[in-house]
Amino acid sequence: MTSKVTSVGLKGLEGYRVGGEVRISQDTESMVIVGLPDASVKESRERVLASLAHFDLDVTDRKVVVNLSPSDQKKNGALFDLAIAVAALKELGEVKCEIPADTAFVGGLSLDGSVVSGEGILPAIIAAKGLGIRLIYLPDDPALPFHMLQEVECVVVRHIEEVVGHLEGQESLLLSPRSISERAFIANPGSFQKDFCHVIGHDGAKRALEIAAAGGHNVLMNGPPGCGKSLLAETFPSILPPLSNKALLEVMSLYQIAGEKRLRDLSAPFRHPHHSASAVAIIGGGSNPRPGEISLAHQGVLFLDEIAEFSKKTLDMLRQPLETGEVTISRAHSMTYPSSFILVGAMNPCPCGYLGSPHHYCTCSQKQIQAYRNRLSGPIYDRMDILLSLQLVNVNKPSHVKESSADIRKRVEAAHLEQFDRYGEEVSNSNVPFEKMMAASPLSNEQRQLLTRVSSKQNWSNRVQIKIIRLARTISDLAGEEQLSDGAIWEAMKLRRWDMNKPHLIARENKYAFQKESSYT
Repeated sequence: MTSKVTSVGLKGLEGYRVGGEVRISQDTESMVIVGLPDASVKESRERVLASLAHFDLDVTDRKVVVNLSPSDQKKNGALFDLAIAVAALKELGEVKCEIPADTAFVGGLSLDGSVVSGEGILPAIIAAKGLGIRLIYLPDDPALPFHMLQEVECVVVRHIEEVVGHLEGQESLLLSPRSISERAFIANPGSFQKDFCHVIGHDGAKRALEIAAAGGHNVLMNGPPGCGKSLLAETFPSILPPLSNKALLEVMSLYQIAGEKRLRDLSAPFRHPHHSASAVAIIGGGSNPRPGEISLAHQGVLFLDEIAEFSKKTLDMLRQPLETGEVTISRAHSMTYPSSFILVGAMNPCPCGYLGSPHHYCTCSQKQIQAYRNRLSGPIYDRMDILLSLQLVNVNKPSHVKESSADIRKRVEAAHLEQFDRYGEEVSNSNVPFEKMMAASPLSNEQRQLLTRVSSKQNWSNRVQIKIIRLARTISDLAGEEQLSDGAIWEAMKLRRWDMNKPHLIARENKYAFQKESSYT
């Protein structure tokens, strides 16, 4: 006889059904696990045998064969322990009832029989619904947001004996597990350390970042050292709307797979890797593929300070994730992780940083400036929606706009709701299919001709023209306009133009201004 129970395996965030088959026969004492198990799965041998001892079951002089199907999928992690143990107990006659195929067992085991949590348990539970699983046994983990997991019934167990007791109907366990208070996951808008009301000047940059937050657009900032690029980027998450339940579960799943800790709030993630980070750290991968920074920034912001200092190879690897919103890591087995994020980059205008500055003389040659700019390839520039040129501000000059992040966030949330209603799903103007956006708000003939004429003069690619239309749609949403307005298209084109496109002319003007100022002194 062979006993079989169901568990859930993971391939990235995608779950698949795993059948745990156990056959026990009279033979030389041994326990063999087959089905492409990794080292952590093979080590379940000792944990399962120790758990069987709690039922006074003796497998001496018996051969235990465990098969984890499908056999062509690599199994990793310790979450198959519970399924293997239950199948063994069924085979030994300790569990006499029939176990339905739509009942799954996910969890690890300790030597004392305790059911423990492990890496990837949250995405396994989320994937269970799509696999046709109705009931799932899992460990008591205070980090699991049970109040959000309503698609599948969960039975929380702390010991292997509780599992057997519940299966046999001897012990009544609540099908509604001990839930975490929802208050632990409520976003606190006042918890952000930085607020836009404290940023002096940069009124145009604040407006641009509001548009970026409302539509999920990428931003590239250029300016001399100390002009406020990093401050603006670090304050940017304070105007993003809180995550929805679906987005929060995706983010929590990614952080759990990566072994990263995350605060229990609904705020969008903000990742700020150093420019010395490797391509694997940014994109993801490794011998045991894990999510990288672009996946940990999913539904949030990836800030690359001194973006020109990152390796060109690493930056070019961002092309596919920026277009598709996901990254595929191909090793012996390929894995796909979601990576839909807002990219915020910051760089100096030249190697010394003072190109165009009225207060410092730029010592860089035109060749050095162009080589520095070329560290960002043309396709990366094309994928940036907003190009901002910043300058130093007078800290003694009051800002015309002193709105708090909470005030800006209200307008951003209203724009998000407008987009969700228009498209019928949780997508923003930056990633909705272009055909769908055009069907909802088409351009007029005059607007199309205007965009074509300006694009021809600016040598804008088709991708840039589409991004301008997406920007204009977001600007119209912030203004509460149902159709694209001419003013929105003009503002979108201004946001895509960069004053640093001709560095040699700016260097010449900078040199002239410096010499003129020196003559007066």
